[in-house]
Amino acid sequence: MSDTQTLIENRPPSVATLFLERVAATPDAEAYRYPVPPASGEGPDDWKSLSWGETAERVFAIAAGLIELGVQPEQRVALSSSTRVEWILADLGILCAGAATTTVYPQTNADESAFIVSDSESRVLFAENAEQLAKAQEKRAELPELTHVVVIDAEGVETGDWVLTLAELEARGAARLEKDPDLIKEKVGAITKDQLATLIYTSGTTGRPKGVRLPHDNWAYMAKAIAATGLISAEDVQYLWLPLAHVFGKVLTSGQIEVGHVTAVDGRVDKIIENLPVVQPTYMAAVPRIFEKVYNGVAAKARAGGGAKYKIFQWASEVAREYAKASQDNFRRTGTASAPFGLSAKHRVADALVYSKIREAFGGRLRAAVSGSAALAPEIGYFFAGVGIHILEGYGLTESSAASFVNPGEAYRTGTVGKPLPGTEVRIADDGEILLRGPGIMEGYHGLPEKTAEVLESDGWFHTGDIGELSPDGYLRITDRKKDLIKTSGGKYIAPAEVEGQFKAVCPYVSNILVHGADRNFCTALIALDEAAILGWAEENGLGGKPYAEVVAAPETVALVEGYVKQLNEGLQRWQTIKKFRLLPRDLDVEHGEITPSLKLKRPVVEREYKHLIDEMYAGTREA
Repeated sequence: MSDTQTLIENRPPSVATLFLERVAATPDAEAYRYPVPPASGEGPDDWKSLSWGETAERVFAIAAGLIELGVQPEQRVALSSSTRVEWILADLGILCAGAATTTVYPQTNADESAFIVSDSESRVLFAENAEQLAKAQEKRAELPELTHVVVIDAEGVETGDWVLTLAELEARGAARLEKDPDLIKEKVGAITKDQLATLIYTSGTTGRPKGVRLPHDNWAYMAKAIAATGLISAEDVQYLWLPLAHVFGKVLTSGQIEVGHVTAVDGRVDKIIENLPVVQPTYMAAVPRIFEKVYNGVAAKARAGGGAKYKIFQWASEVAREYAKASQDNFRRTGTASAPFGLSAKHRVADALVYSKIREAFGGRLRAAVSGSAALAPEIGYFFAGVGIHILEGYGLTESSAASFVNPGEAYRTGTVGKPLPGTEVRIADDGEILLRGPGIMEGYHGLPEKTAEVLESDGWFHTGDIGELSPDGYLRITDRKKDLIKTSGGKYIAPAEVEGQFKAVCPYVSNILVHGADRNFCTALIALDEAAILGWAEENGLGGKPYAEVVAAPETVALVEGYVKQLNEGLQRWQTIKKFRLLPRDLDVEHGEITPSLKLKRPVVEREYKHLIDEMYAGTREA
């Protein structure tokens, strides 16, 4: 048995156990950094730190406070907050009390939040602020199981029997620990690997979301398996901004506890550009939309600098892609990432002119970025690879505790999601569906045995619903969601995500695109443009000062996008080509339910909302 297998197979029963081991091993080492905005509201944030020992002090007080409120092992405690250090402290507190965390996105409306809290039978709710508390108060009559709400940011909040602040909870816990100092150690020691640790509700595109039951063993396995990949080390600094209510954000906390590196936590997406040079991360995880936005932003800036600057950027982009492809091909053949002499010489020039500035914008020390949650357009992946920002695509689902596949460091291959994590098995079914088995797979859907049986076989194989291909040496390429494959009326199958990804690589103004064509005789597209990028273009093209909706309706804008659609079509099979498109009057967003909080497109919602535009594109055509 290899050292890796031994490490994974001899894992402890829970991440709570790993946390106690981490605190004992490196109590004085820095664990977390977090921003404190200036009192005046102006100027840069002040970043503060918590050591592992200080983290433990707060986590144990939260855990003891929950026990004081009567929370029993495996009982659910809901957590509705954006990504911040208190989210992690509360989650660890819940786990160390032997209870289970129910995650709720702060953007979730009152109705759905109440459904999640009620369906999970959560006893206590951590609410980020007055806004999150108000949702619970509005639905209090529907939440008889909910005995207390703990508010993290108590500004403007009235406390009482039902509502207390995080500071008050910690004070109660600290008082209990004075009388019973071994309380938490005993609680953690009693946790079994099959005990429920987390309930994460998947944002269903139709119907109510389903609660995915993830026991403690899932997270202990993830912690050990991530460490075993060798992708992270104790010297790393991670920048964590992803929603912790999502399984992708949550799994990043497990790997960190096992390895013991620093994590800088700030979920404010509008602060990413400002934070990167301050945090100077060595690695971070993101979703494709972030890399698309950065790429579009860099392209727009170059265009604004005039024709010569834009030509240099376009040339440098092509060099980056060629260099990345050549380097990866060479690594596959020889084990060395190198490119031919002439291309390397061009790359050095482009690096001085363009790439070094992009790396600086990421903080200057970024060794790798992990991308997941949706497919990254390969052309964007190759661009960043050539720039020196190595994007390691990974793959997993809520039902598989997020990290089932990841690209292996230097041997990464753009356009694939890499190899399975140690201990995870994969096979491709006859219809192309990816099946997974291993210690990361969920126990089942909460209270839904029939739904569980639909996806989880008795021998442990989980049906992902994704279609993919495995290379002879074990790299997985996702081609599409099984249910998202389009079959045209001519009988041709099309993977819309593939076409959408290619369009994002050619058009620097796109924010979201949905390709439609099921049971039709040709494909069409609904396109939403990136507001900042298209308004910048509008300034230079006689449309300055007009609102977004007017700019996207202008004939000049339609003609601009039509040029990119033609460019896209040149690289597609005839039956994949986009024959017609419509520009949407606004971008798709979470608030309207058109994309999930992890920025995935909800196809049925968008197609319903813009049915009139789809019908218009097919009006007068004969459907075969």
